[in-house]
Amino acid sequence: MYNPASFVQHDLPTLHSFIAHHSFATLISQSADGPGVSHLPLLLDCARNCLLGHVARANPHWQSLDGQPVLAIFHGPHAYVSPAWYEVPNTVPTWNYAVVHVRGLCRIIQEEEGERAREILERTVQTFEAGRPNPWSIDDVESGFLDKLISSIVAFTIAIEEIEGKWKLNQNHDEPRRRRVIAQLNLKSDDNSRGIARLMSDTLES
Repeated sequence: MYNPASFVQHDLPTLHSFIAHHSFATLISQSADGPGVSHLPLLLDCARNCLLGHVARANPHWQSLDGQPVLAIFHGPHAYVSPAWYEVPNTVPTWNYAVVHVRGLCRIIQEEEGERAREILERTVQTFEAGRPNPWSIDDVESGFLDKLISSIVAFTIAIEEIEGKWKLNQNHDEPRRRRVIAQLNLKSDDNSRGIARLMSDTLES
């Protein structure tokens, strides 16, 4: 992606944290039939330096993924920025956002690796049930139902080859202008605007 030096986010722990907090990703691949796209949660496995995920077996996308390079896009907050907020002439509108791109090779978990597929499914459930008073567990369902559930999905891993972060947060403007933008964004009630305001404040403090 186009990523000017002032917008590049290099810090790996920051990128990992971003993936964990914005785990619903866009997965893109290319095949002879054209591009394939799926929208799904992906988990980061730092110990193995890979992403973990699964799709419905009915989704034909998985059939062209094994051994192929893929791109996973993790989208963070984003917000429109009015030039009026800078309070100086000759400025233009823009859109602030944060995003992480992960590139790597995808490997489909084969049916004979049923335990690995169960592990990925279980880890996914545990991740998103965490924090609930009474977390749901795949152990709560009957074994026969669980077998059907696992057979209806296709699990996969993505061996990470590159992680690229872009924090487009008005770093090409001076600090007074950026603080005015932060103040305007904080006046809004939506999560995206306030999320961008927080990230902009972080870049000023770093």
